[in-house]
Amino acid sequence: MRGFERARAFTVHIFTATGAALAFLALILATGGHWAAMFLCLGLALVVDGADGPIARAFDVQNVLPRWSGDTLDLVVDFTTYVFVPAYAIAASGLLPQILAIPAGIVVVISGALYFADREMKTNDNYFRGFPAVWNLAAFYLYLLEPPEWAAAIAVAVLAGLSFTPIRFLHPLRVQHWRSFNIVLLAVWAVLAFVALIQDLSPGLYVTLPLSLIAVYFFAVGLLRSPA
Repeated sequence: MRGFERARAFTVHIFTATGAALAFLALILATGGHWAAMFLCLGLALVVDGADGPIARAFDVQNVLPRWSGDTLDLVVDFTTYVFVPAYAIAASGLLPQILAIPAGIVVVISGALYFADREMKTNDNYFRGFPAVWNLAAFYLYLLEPPEWAAAIAVAVLAGLSFTPIRFLHPLRVQHWRSFNIVLLAVWAVLAFVALIQDLSPGLYVTLPLSLIAVYFFAVGLLRSPA
């Protein structure tokens, strides 16, 4: 039985590590300019990231297999899917002024790396402290909305700066305040985002508008809970 538990625990780590494989595939797709397919891979990585934690806790992976650090593995995978690949997508998008494209990507990876190293990135009530380096989502909205070049550059700079502020950002799965509603809204967002991807990031207003409103809601909830 002990051997089975260890094998099962290691399988959970393999499942977590598939996020890195998805990041690798996403980067290959990005270099070919297949942006919708790239975001689909990053979206699947989000699903893995949301599912592996509860599974690991259910199987008591930390105690059954203490040699392997699930926390470290999770950080490594998250950095590739949340920061590194999206940084390339932002730099190569053509949505920023050409002179700022590569510097913007560098800002993303540096600010993201520093954020992931912050031992106080979460509050006691499970909000993120500062912009939580979800550059995969930031890049998705840049491609979806296609703002003017200067606005895209400012957005990247502002989000990077917010990484180091006390402003709170909602974790929809772990924050208890309105948790059920937030999860439902997250599910609606996922369906709409998938529709946007199958329409090659050029959906109608019926998709773009609710996606934008949901983003505003998630930002506003954290802002209202932030210290004055």
